[in-house]
Amino acid sequence: MFLVWLAACALAALFVHDRWFSGDNILRNFPVLGRFRYFLIEIGPELRQYIVAGNHEELPFNREERDWIYRTARGENNYFGFGTDDQLYNIGYPVIKHAVFPHGEVGFTASIHDKLHEVPCAKTLGEIRDRAKAWRPRSIVNISAMSFGALGAHAVEALNRGAKTAGCYHNTGEGGISPHHKHGADVIYQIGTGYFGCRNLDGGFSMDKLLETLGGCPQVRGIEIKLSQGAKPGKGGVLPGAKVTEEIAGIRGVRAGTDCVSPNNHGAFRDIRGMIAFIEEIAAATGLPVGIKSAVGHTGFWRELAAAMREGGKGPDWITIDGGEGGTGAAPLTFADHVSLPFRVAFPRVYKEFLDAGAADRTVWIASAKLGFPDRAIVAFCLGADLINIAREAMLSIGCIQAQKCHTDLCPSGVATHSAYLQRGLAPEVQSQRFARFCQSFRNELLAVTHACGYEHPSQFTAEDVEVSAGPGQFKSLRELYGYTPGRTWSGIAGWGVSAA
Repeated sequence: MFLVWLAACALAALFVHDRWFSGDNILRNFPVLGRFRYFLIEIGPELRQYIVAGNHEELPFNREERDWIYRTARGENNYFGFGTDDQLYNIGYPVIKHAVFPHGEVGFTASIHDKLHEVPCAKTLGEIRDRAKAWRPRSIVNISAMSFGALGAHAVEALNRGAKTAGCYHNTGEGGISPHHKHGADVIYQIGTGYFGCRNLDGGFSMDKLLETLGGCPQVRGIEIKLSQGAKPGKGGVLPGAKVTEEIAGIRGVRAGTDCVSPNNHGAFRDIRGMIAFIEEIAAATGLPVGIKSAVGHTGFWRELAAAMREGGKGPDWITIDGGEGGTGAAPLTFADHVSLPFRVAFPRVYKEFLDAGAADRTVWIASAKLGFPDRAIVAFCLGADLINIAREAMLSIGCIQAQKCHTDLCPSGVATHSAYLQRGLAPEVQSQRFARFCQSFRNELLAVTHACGYEHPSQFTAEDVEVSAGPGQFKSLRELYGYTPGRTWSGIAGWGVSAA
C-alpha cells in the first residue's frame, strides 16, 4: 500500500511540474501523458531499425550492409540468396565488368573458409622522396582516423589488436597517441590543428614534443597532417565535454569535462608553401613519410599544390581524400550534411588536377568515405586510389549497432563511450578477432572480384572497368564520366608480394 501511495505522490508531483512549471508546450497542455510522446521519439530509430525499415532504407548504413559486416566479422555465412534486390538502373549504380578469362588460383571463392590473403599496397610511402623510414603498408584496407575520445578505450584497443592480427595499420585520429594504440599494430599518427601530443604550453606545434611522443611509440610508420575531414570540413575537431575524461585531458593537454574544440586552421602554416615546408621539416626530423588528409571544396588549392609538387619535387608522401559522406564522431548538422563534396565527386576532381599537372604519380592516394565494401573500394581503385581507409565499418565489426549516440557518451554497444558500465560490454579480446576477420575477409572478397576481372592486384583496375547507370538502358564508364583513367607509372604488379598469409 505504501508503494502505491508513493507512486501516486510522484505522479501528482510530476503533474504539477509539467502543468505549471515546465517550459514545454506539450507537457503544459498534457501533463505526464505528453511524456510518452518524447519517449516514442527517443526510441523511434530503434523501432524503425527493428520493425519498420526495409533492407535498403536506413542510413548511413542499411540493414543489408550491416548484416554483411556482422556476418563477416563473426565468421558466419556472408552469402546472400535469390539474387540481388538492388535497383540496378538507379542513377549512379556501379557495375563492375568481369573478364571472360579470370585470373587467380583454382578454388578461391572468397568464402569465409578460404585461406586468408595479404594484399599489400602496390606503392611505398615515402619512396619517391627517399624518406629514411619509407614504408610499404602490408594491407590495402586499413583503419581510418578515429580518435581516442571519439571512441572509448576498449574500442581503440580492440581495433589496434585486430589491426595487428590482420596486418593493417591503425590511424590514431587527431586526438593523439594513447596507451590503447600500443598493442602491436602499425600506427599512422595524425596531427590536427590542436596538435595533440605535439603541442607546447600555448597550444602551438612543438617539434621536441613530437619527437618525445614518437619515442614512446615505435610502431608509428607515418605522420598524417589533417587539414579537414568529411564530417566537419573547414571546422576543427569537436569532442563534447561529456567525453573529455581525465585520461583524455592528460593525453591532449586540455581541461577535463569541457568541450575540446580544435582551431579551424593550422598555426604552423598558412599557405601551400608553408605547408610543404612544414611537411619537409617533420620528415627530416623524424625520417618518417608524411601525408595530408582533407575533404574537398574549392579546387584551387589542389591545382596550386599539384603545380608546387611538380616544380619543386617536395610535398606530401600521400594524400587522403575524405568524402563529405564520412564521419564518426560529433559534428554540427549543416557541416555533416552540406559542406564538402561527396567522394565520387571529390576524389576525381583532385586526382585529375594532379594528373593534368603531371604530378599524380608523385604521391600515394588514399580514399576514405564509406568504402568498406568491395564494390565501393573497387570504384575508388578505378579512380586512382592506392589504399582504402575504413572507419564506421570497422566500428560495426566490433559491435556498433548504428544507434547514432556517438556524441552523447551513451553508446549502448560500448564503442563510442567512456562509461565504464557501457564499455564492459565490449570485450577487446573478442572484438579484436572480429575486426581482424572482417578486414581479412574484406581483402579476400576484394581480391576475388579483382581476379574475376582478370587482374592480380586491385591497383590494376582502370576507369574502364566500372560502368555507372545513367538511367534505364544507359551506362557510362568512369572514364567517360570523369575524363581520365589513373596515370600509374609502374609496369605491373607481379612480384609485389601478393601472397597467402
